[in-house]
Amino acid sequence: MRRAAPPSARPRKRAIHYTAQSFLPFAENWIHSQIKNLASWDPIVYCARRENAELFPVGRIREFDFSKRSLSSFVNRAGFRLTGVAPAMAAAMAQDEPSLIHAHFGPSGWAALGLKRRFSIPLVTTFYGYDLTQLPRQNPVWRERYRRLFEAGDLFLVEGRHMRRRLVDLGCPAEKAVVQHLGVDLAAIPHRPRELDGSGEVKILVAATFTEKKGIPDAVEAVGRLKLRRPSRTISLTIIGDARGFPADAEEKKKILEAIARVGPGVRVRLQGFRTPAELRRELYEHHLFLAPSVTARDGNTEGGAPVAIIEASASGMPVVATTHCDIPEVVVDGASGFLAPERDPAALAEKLLFVLDNAPRWPEFGRAGRRHIEDEYDAAKLGPRLEEAYDEIS
Repeated sequence: MRRAAPPSARPRKRAIHYTAQSFLPFAENWIHSQIKNLASWDPIVYCARRENAELFPVGRIREFDFSKRSLSSFVNRAGFRLTGVAPAMAAAMAQDEPSLIHAHFGPSGWAALGLKRRFSIPLVTTFYGYDLTQLPRQNPVWRERYRRLFEAGDLFLVEGRHMRRRLVDLGCPAEKAVVQHLGVDLAAIPHRPRELDGSGEVKILVAATFTEKKGIPDAVEAVGRLKLRRPSRTISLTIIGDARGFPADAEEKKKILEAIARVGPGVRVRLQGFRTPAELRRELYEHHLFLAPSVTARDGNTEGGAPVAIIEASASGMPVVATTHCDIPEVVVDGASGFLAPERDPAALAEKLLFVLDNAPRWPEFGRAGRRHIEDEYDAAKLGPRLEEAYDEIS
């Protein structure tokens, strides 16, 4: 009988990790976490252009920016419109000989359908938020595109149970929809109990892009209400994040600044702008409480799953106050690691903050509960092998 080759002697499979956008903005660091925790599959990144290379290193990466004014870009755009495959990407695939494509975001999955057909390999697509909740609502053409994607694609991954229900409601076959949590590097986020220092100042942290779904004006108002309830306490609010180059973001920033002005000098508010993932992690340990009041935006945009910043905050030992939005209740164990309030209800958020403030001796207890939960469900080192198991089952 022929013996099976030991794992170390078996040829390694290759997975193309494809995003039709750049690789990788700060706010999408969780895509890099999935890639770097693969052990038995070799990842190759296909993207439109490289960004933040020093922060998100990968072994192999190919850039396909077809937006340029050049003959080659024109040929590739025309090829994609006619056949669903850009010639440059087809040539790269022929060289790389992958066993599987993993598309990140729904539109990337749709764009990869032609490659899947031409090379007869499985296609995995992960949905993250706007691509599932906002895009099909704003532009009906994506409903038809997703119908074709759901029919031809092999596996669809989402962050949590709420998001899986939304995916199935949109038309994805239930047997193809699987929950795959987004993990964090626990080795880089040590657990440290939060306690008040001698000053007695309570430091609250918000970390989010200035978009409507993040609910930052509600956070500011809630902290203002908290100060009114406990006027003798020193309370500060740090906001990490900023507007991107979109008009809607600029409008949201205006609302945030107006909310800060209404709070007045009673609460010290610091606007920190964008920070790298490492800088954000350092800021976690300078604060006591994490506040994440996500909402469903007027255009239908949602978190989809849950912000990874909440996962990191909880892993670090911070009590969390957030909203019952999308899959946040899977991350924040209400009453144990943190506390949840309804969306768009600053008064309810303030009540949760007040309870946490008045129970400062229990902060280490809340932090330990959060750390245990993240270790069990959101450890990137454990989730990498789970992702590879999913690859193995369909390839």
